[in-house]
Amino acid sequence: MYAQHDTDPSTPEEVVPFRDPKTGVRGAIVLHSTALGPAAGGCRIASYVDDAAMMEDGLRLAHGMTLKNALAELPMGGGKAVLRLPSGDFDREALFRAVGRAVNDLGGRYVTAEDAGTTVADMTVVAGETRYVAGLAAHPERPGGDPSPWTARGVLAAMRVAVRHRLGADLSDVTVAVQGLGHVGFHLCQLLHEAGTRLLVAEPRSDVAARAATRFGAMVMSSQALLTARADVLAPCAMGAVLDFPTVQALAAKVVCGAANNQLFGERQDDQLAGRGILYAPDFLVNAGGIINVAGEYLGWTVEEVETRVKRIGERFADILARASADQATPLQIARSVALDRIARNRVAAA
Repeated sequence: MYAQHDTDPSTPEEVVPFRDPKTGVRGAIVLHSTALGPAAGGCRIASYVDDAAMMEDGLRLAHGMTLKNALAELPMGGGKAVLRLPSGDFDREALFRAVGRAVNDLGGRYVTAEDAGTTVADMTVVAGETRYVAGLAAHPERPGGDPSPWTARGVLAAMRVAVRHRLGADLSDVTVAVQGLGHVGFHLCQLLHEAGTRLLVAEPRSDVAARAATRFGAMVMSSQALLTARADVLAPCAMGAVLDFPTVQALAAKVVCGAANNQLFGERQDDQLAGRGILYAPDFLVNAGGIINVAGEYLGWTVEEVETRVKRIGERFADILARASADQATPLQIARSVALDRIARNRVAAA
């Protein structure tokens, strides 16, 4: 039976303000939960309109990491570092040295890695100041490096299950609209192209969009047009909160399965999607491939172990779908319940 939790603990354990006097960059490290292990989640730098928007993003992302890591059965809690990108030039190396010192001061309670706006090179600088970091250059037969390809592989595995479940089809039979061609979105397009999928894409950088059109035969559209395009699957792979009430009402796709975090504008959109017969693949379930790679690097797993765990994303989603059908619940409700149950069981065992 589906057990609805009275409280989904969205309040973080601790928020640590960050400010680098040398570059003037402000930010925060959000430790949402350490119930299952150190709070793990990437370091994001973005052009937030103000500090309030930055904090809201950090809180939502860290909460999502708690659910993601628990559902992926990782020995890690959830956290996130968010930084507000300066308007002018700044000393990037000095900034990430300061980030490394801030992470080190937490004594292992938070493990950082790449996220939107940061790179392997940035994490290498962080690693000069702390050992609580992953996403460094990969060594032979060991996970590491850019986690984006692993995220894309997990999304593909979940999308294959979603398309089969909702449409009774294979990826070679459908059209997928990919919003955002960053590291993950572009890798996902590559995998979908190899699977024979027809692609629609939206990307504000014209050179990247043109490369996708040439390499994958993708049709380029505006982001707004993409959201209502005649596609079987919508794959949000940019920023969050893209699925608000009017957007969901206008969706033509029957499946939403993408890499972006926090795709829903609010909880009501889950019911709205279900009411329209649109299958929503919970983002924190399907986009866990990257953090699985990060965990594997940090904990010393082999590449084979990471591959096995990323493949389980599709299997896990199939199980979630079966439980949702049996319990007359949405996949998001079941996925959240499973994650919170794991956290609760761990707390009882530790008591």
